[in-house]
Amino acid sequence: MKTSNERGQTGTNLDAIRRHNLATVLGMVHRSGPVARSALTQATGLNRSTVGALVGELVELGLVAEREPETSNRVGRPSPVVAADAQVVALAVNPEVDAVTVGVVGLDGTVHRRVRYATGHVPTAPEAAAIAAAVIDGLRPDLAAAARVVGIGVAVPGLVREGDGVVRLAPHLEWADEPFAAQLAEATGLPVHAANDARLGANAERLFGAGRGASHLVYLNGGASGIGAGVIVGGEPLTGVSGYAGELGHTLVNSAGIRCHCGAVGCLETEVSQRALLRVLGLPAADPDELDRALAAAVEAGEPEVVAEIERQLGFLATALRTATNVFNPELIVLGGFLGSLHAVAPERLASLVAEQALSASGEHLAIVRAELGSRILMIGAAELAFAPLIAAPSGPSAA
Repeated sequence: MKTSNERGQTGTNLDAIRRHNLATVLGMVHRSGPVARSALTQATGLNRSTVGALVGELVELGLVAEREPETSNRVGRPSPVVAADAQVVALAVNPEVDAVTVGVVGLDGTVHRRVRYATGHVPTAPEAAAIAAAVIDGLRPDLAAAARVVGIGVAVPGLVREGDGVVRLAPHLEWADEPFAAQLAEATGLPVHAANDARLGANAERLFGAGRGASHLVYLNGGASGIGAGVIVGGEPLTGVSGYAGELGHTLVNSAGIRCHCGAVGCLETEVSQRALLRVLGLPAADPDELDRALAAAVEAGEPEVVAEIERQLGFLATALRTATNVFNPELIVLGGFLGSLHAVAPERLASLVAEQALSASGEHLAIVRAELGSRILMIGAAELAFAPLIAAPSGPSAA
């Protein structure tokens, strides 16, 4: 006969298993999109009644919804479809050198709203927090329609200590040791999590974009704030001890190059830059679509200065990708921002340059592709930070 302590221990273990299974099911629905309950049963290895009970609990918590599937030719009763509730939302914030962008993202990955507040100058950390809070306040009508707001995720172009959201160094923003997460939490009253923007972009592409299904990938993004990178190893983001891993923008690509703001010489982001591309194109600024068109037109017209600059930048980019290939042995390299535009204008050329330089064994299964999420990438990536605690431990609104 079991003692009361043994019975209590058994109950505790069963409850822990239930919570684990609840998180597993919610995570699968969140990442995969609408999925049949029968597919959840097959993927988890749990029996149908257990999955039915877990889904029912997630419905009661207001995290998922069930609907009847579309008609099919399969024999028997069709399995209900389970989908993450789009009205459970997270807020996403991305401070930039000339703007602060705020988004509202649903648990199903839908970007409901995206507001870019131009500053015209580099904002200080307190200023960026105040702007983000004001934009969020202006989104109250949208948020009032949401079933629940879980918190804020912040994508920062710099080194972020993930334990407390302190921005250790964001050189293009001129921030150093700024407690940005705490500042934003105080301004909004919401829980805030912050991390490096490129690492969040890598995770977003892995879950919802070009990297879906890839367990080993490297993501590089190029923008006005330089080049950032994120690395996924074995399906998990590579963070390092404090969250600073993956700074490929400061990989040496030219020993005879110019000095970078980081203090080193010949970094990738000093040799490969959006500014240089815009200069040879004669453009003051350009969004990704405009840059694509301008580069394609210049190449088609055979404009020598543009063609030479593209070739120069592709060469240095290939050197950095060689290093990434040899060090991480990824199956996929995903290029975002202006790096995606460079890749689009000469995809075979870039792949050839990398293949020529990388170890053949390390690169034999490598594909280089353009990011798919476009302007949504940092909103989705930052929102994942805010959703992570909820997915790990599903709960109702009163317990949030």
